[in-house]
Amino acid sequence: MEIVLVRHGEPEWVRDDLNVDNPPLTPRGHRQAARAAEVLADEKWDEVVVSPLLRARQTAAPLLDRLGLGIDETVQEWLEEIRNPLWHGTPREKADAAYAEERRRPARDRWRGLEGGEPVRDFVDRIHLNAGLFLAERGVESLGHELPVWRCTDPGRRILVFAHAGTNSVFMCHLLGLPVTPWEWERFVLGHGSISRLVSYEIGDGHTFGVVRLSDVEHLTVADRTN
Repeated sequence: MEIVLVRHGEPEWVRDDLNVDNPPLTPRGHRQAARAAEVLADEKWDEVVVSPLLRARQTAAPLLDRLGLGIDETVQEWLEEIRNPLWHGTPREKADAAYAEERRRPARDRWRGLEGGEPVRDFVDRIHLNAGLFLAERGVESLGHELPVWRCTDPGRRILVFAHAGTNSVFMCHLLGLPVTPWEWERFVLGHGSISRLVSYEIGDGHTFGVVRLSDVEHLTVADRTN
């Protein structure tokens, strides 16, 4: 089985020095989306799924247009990124100060997340729970012991996911059996419009996943590579 994770293109988090909630893509983000579509369009996909947030939907749109699919038939609500505080229309300094404060905390205190946002522990639990349900519906289930070994009834299946640095990182940890941290999006540094690939391979009592590409941005020009 192959699971391919695309991070959304560059979003417009700030406009006129004011914060933007659920932002659209920048012009560069749209170029990143178009280039990702070009390299992915020639591959065969059994399923394409998309986060409900605007930046992910706009990133998936060029490929879905090529495939003749609509956004509504591909959206998976559980792929939503960690929920930030509602900052829309406030000065950009408010968000900058909140992120700076979070980075200064002791490691264990990072689980609290941003004040007024989704706690990181809740976010990680949400993605792990729903990733398990999503995979089980597609015939991929844990064998139930301490190692990341899966029962896989359709090993030839190929799934394409358009989501976020956080959700993609936690999804990878779920597949690889890695212990969680409160900074998954900093453990796997995924560029905007990047493509990461995980492939399962058979071992004695099931399948396990390996990373064959992480944050691949070779399809983007150097000027269009952003984090």
